[in-house]
Parts: sequence; C-alpha cells; structure tokens
Amino acid sequence: MSRPPVDDWSLDFDHFDTQWTEDPFQLWASLRRSCSVLTSQRFEDGAFLPLTYADVHAIAYDTEHFSSKRIVVREQKLPIKGMPPITSDPPAHTPSRRILLPPFAPQEVQKLEPRIRGIASTLLDDLEGRTDIDAAVEYAQHLPVHVIAHLLRIDASKADCFRTWIYALGTGSVHNPEAGIVAMEEMSAYFLDNITQRRATPDDGLISYLITAEIEGKPLTDQHIIGTLCLLLVAGIETTWSAIGASLWHIATHADDRHRLVAEPDLLPTAIEEFLRAYAPVTMAREVVADTTVGGCPYHTGGQVLLSYPAANRDPEKFDNPDTVIIDRAHNPHAAFGLGRHRCLGSNLARLELRVALEEWLARFPNFELAPDAHVVWSEGQLRGPKVLPVRIVQIED
Repeated sequence: MSRPPVDDWSLDFDHFDTQWTEDPFQLWASLRRSCSVLTSQRFEDGAFLPLTYADVHAIAYDTEHFSSKRIVVREQKLPIKGMPPITSDPPAHTPSRRILLPPFAPQEVQKLEPRIRGIASTLLDDLEGRTDIDAAVEYAQHLPVHVIAHLLRIDASKADCFRTWIYALGTGSVHNPEAGIVAMEEMSAYFLDNITQRRATPDDGLISYLITAEIEGKPLTDQHIIGTLCLLLVAGIETTWSAIGASLWHIATHADDRHRLVAEPDLLPTAIEEFLRAYAPVTMAREVVADTTVGGCPYHTGGQVLLSYPAANRDPEKFDNPDTVIIDRAHNPHAAFGLGRHRCLGSNLARLELRVALEEWLARFPNFELAPDAHVVWSEGQLRGPKVLPVRIVQIED
C-alpha cells in the first residue's frame, strides 16, 4: 500500500513515512521549535503526537483520560484480542501485572546470565572467521528469541516462525492487515496447544506458571494466558533485538566510543543506559476516552495518541545535549522502558540481554565498523531498530 508523502508534519504526521524511519531525531528537533504536539487525520479517529517529556509523562500516568486498550496507531483497527497486562486498564491491570512480577524480579533474572552468555557465545562461534556480518540478522535478532523460548520452555527451532509472526503483527500489518490477523490466529493456536500439553505434563517454564496462577482465587482463562504469552513473545523479542542492534550500530559508527568501551569495560552499563535513551526502540499508544487538556493541547475522545518515549528522551527541556550520545552520561532519567503503570516489567531482563550481547560481541570483535557502502535498513512505525546492519570485522595486525 503506497502512502502519500507528508507535506506538513505538524498537521499530517505519519510514523511510517521514510523521513521518520531514516532519522526521526532530526525531524523532532526541527518540529519542536514551533510545535510541541503534532496531529494527523491519516489514522482512524485522528491521532496526536506529543513531543515533550512532560506531556508524554503526564499522559502515561493519566489512566482516567487515556486507555491502553489500543496500543498501536493504525489507519484501521485490527480485530485482535487483548494482551494483558499491556492492554489492560485499572482495575484489571494491577492483578494481571502482579502475576508476572515474580519471574521477572532482579534476583530471578540474574539466574539467567550464564544461559544468555552461552547463547551469545554460540551465535558468535558461528560468525567466527568471517569478515562481513549482518549484525542485526545474524546476531541481534537471534539472542532474544532463544531467551524467551527458554523462559516459556518452547521450541527455539521455530525461531523463523516467531520472527514471521512478530513482523506480521507489527509493520507488516500496516501494509497487509490480513497477515496480522492470520499471525495472531496462528500464534494463539500454537500457544493453546502448548497450554494443553503443559496441563498434562507441567514443567518449570512460564506457561506452566501462568496455568497455576490465580486472580482473586480464580485461575486465568485460556484467553488471558494466550494473550499474555503473545505479549511475552512479541514484546520480549523485537524490542530487545532492536535495542541490541541500535547499540551495535552506534558502536560501529563511533570509533572513539568503541575504543573506549573496549578499554573501559566497566563503563558499559552506563553506556547502555545512554544507548537506551538515545535509541529507545519503543513507542506505545493510547486512546483518549474522555476529553482533557495536556500541556495546553486539547485531546478529544476517540482520538489516538502516539506516546513516543524516544521523542521524550530527546527533549532538550529534560536532557542536556539530547541529540548527542554521551556514553558516560551521569544523570539519565530516560523513559526507554516507558512510564507509569505500564512501565516495562521485563526491563531487568532486557538490560541483562543487552549487556551480555554487547560484552560478548566486543570481546570477540573489538574492531569492527559499518561495511563499505552498507545500507542499514531501519524498521518502521512504533518499534525502531536496524533490520539489516552490515558490518565489517577489521583485522588488526600485530
């Protein structure tokens, strides 16, 4: 489906436009000088896009006027059932989220480090000895798939199928809504089959955990479990591989930062927070359910809101030199994992995967850069990361 070009970003924004996809940061910086909230009638019921940290923060915390039941901005709604807790509003949200807190607590996540490091090492073994590598397709996009597969105790050999579903439900559903519906049906059937198997033969994975979980003394319905599992598969994979890929892109294109991270490995956790701020992969959405005003801008019932955490992280009113990546930035209250009650409950796991992925890569390939004439392809829409990232391993002679 072809999309008409944007003539006026303040009144006709399109987060699938190539200008947005290639470099949204320069676009936002230019627009902020004259407009803090963009609007568009391209999307069903109209859409708003606040660009300031303050407005994004206010909307994220306001569950009275903004609902999470509609978390993507599209021309038309897809008939897709909920994915609790991310699509839940109060009061249903709290118990749906509380169920998932124990398995994603810091002490539980930390137990996964040896396995994650083993996965990363195995992936790098397969790349050893090569000069040209697609760091996105051959590395970043594999590690989170294997991690989530382990947590759910599902077959990681279906990784290609998982990636197909994820793409179809994301950018692919914009160009082909039917593919998104089919992907959701296939994913739901797959998880229902797994639920049936775990009821007969429980294990120590998250599917069995959810089967035994209760809300107010009642077990979760199959639809609730399926929705949550779909969320874990989609949100736990593409967001993380986007963050890993964007970080590798930065290191490949900024030799000084690469040299420093190799020389000062203890700086990596601080650098990761800056990569998360500067290249936050996730933009969520809300639906206006009651008229209100935020930051002087009226929001009308029924409208969609693109809640851009990446734009908030580039707000000069919140961050000094926001468009400069400073890998030793000391004060960094970024919103990469969201704000409010829907803040990412998998943030501990995402940080661990990102740290291990970069540690293992830099230990194996301390000298690398973008491949000559590389064409980096960035994903479209509400999740941003490199889909294709050609890099060249530079051999340093003794």
